[in-house]
Amino acid sequence: MSGLGSGGVVRRLRRLPAAVGYLLVGGLTGLASLFAVVALAIVAAASLIGIGIPALPEAVKLIRPLLRLERRRAGTLLGTPIVSAYQPLTGDLRHQLTTLAADPANRRDLAWLVLHGIVGLPLATLAVALPLSAVQHLAVASYWGARADGTVSSGGIVIDSWTAAVLSVVVGIIYGALALRAPEGANAQARVAGALLAPDENAVLADRVAELTVTRAAALDAHGAELRRIERDLHDGAQARIAAVIMQLGLAGQLRERDPDAADRMVRTAQDTASAALAELRDVVRSVYPPVLSDRGLNSAVSALAARSPIPCVLESNGITRRPMAVEAAAYFVIAEAVTNATKHSGAGALSIELGGPPDLLTVEVRDDGVGGARATDGGGLAGIRRRAEALDGQMMLSSPAGGPTVVRVELPCGS
Repeated sequence: MSGLGSGGVVRRLRRLPAAVGYLLVGGLTGLASLFAVVALAIVAAASLIGIGIPALPEAVKLIRPLLRLERRRAGTLLGTPIVSAYQPLTGDLRHQLTTLAADPANRRDLAWLVLHGIVGLPLATLAVALPLSAVQHLAVASYWGARADGTVSSGGIVIDSWTAAVLSVVVGIIYGALALRAPEGANAQARVAGALLAPDENAVLADRVAELTVTRAAALDAHGAELRRIERDLHDGAQARIAAVIMQLGLAGQLRERDPDAADRMVRTAQDTASAALAELRDVVRSVYPPVLSDRGLNSAVSALAARSPIPCVLESNGITRRPMAVEAAAYFVIAEAVTNATKHSGAGALSIELGGPPDLLTVEVRDDGVGGARATDGGGLAGIRRRAEALDGQMMLSSPAGGPTVVRVELPCGS
């Protein structure tokens, strides 16, 4: 048979135990699928007279663990996770029934239950019977050949001559060749599960649109909050100081002829106030987009941030290249917020910042050796970090067990 050269046989023999195990578990889930189909049929029949209608949503919920198990098994074998995308069963009974009827995932689940219930157990039986039969025919023929006397039976073949012994060996080889096809059978079963149990393109698109809607709303909220912060900083800081400068210069002008010394002191005070206003304006500009980011890149900006940290901080940049402006700005403010959080709450004695990732992904990891127990609560700094990441279609991972360390990891896509 094609594909069964010496190297192919060895490879298939190595894969055979895992494939047989997969098909055996598939036989058990196939049997469970048959029971599930029968149970659903009974509930559906009872619904025709009204008494089974309230049980329909619960019956569907009861079979979903079986479907989750099969998604996990098939995804592991195929190397691609298979996710579920059900419409939520909420609201009153009428709404739940409408959802069940409208959700295509339920129809795909039912198709898989019927198909798997039909073929799962036979495939499992063949996966076990074929290799055992092959071994039996070859072993019995070898046993008779060693004696070359008497009569033995091998799977319906009575071996009492060399012709019968050779026939038994041929049958054993055929069974063995078929048994070596078990990995293909396991892959086919997994692909069918993937085709039926994975969400269709419309469901994936709907989920993606919903996710983007949420992240866009969060980004708009974050943008609005940032604008209000900038407005507040300008109003309470620089604007108030500039108004004071105007008043002080006006007073100095009035005092110039009557009290020149007082007018000079007023001018110097106005100058100091103007210098403070300029410093505050620079701080506000730096909080919008630090100039060092555009001039020297993320490495230099984060180096300056680490140098100003009250906690001793080590930066590992792994030689990253320039990234899109929005990504670098998000990464900078993520690090700034993480360092601020650690300074306020962690009690840490050391910080480390790591920048890395391939050209299409920037990864940021901030680690402290503090007390741990950090949580992303609404309105908190960590929640703000998550919003910044999600606004760029990225994600934040937080690990902060009691006793530390706390690790904030952010992944920011850099694609267009």
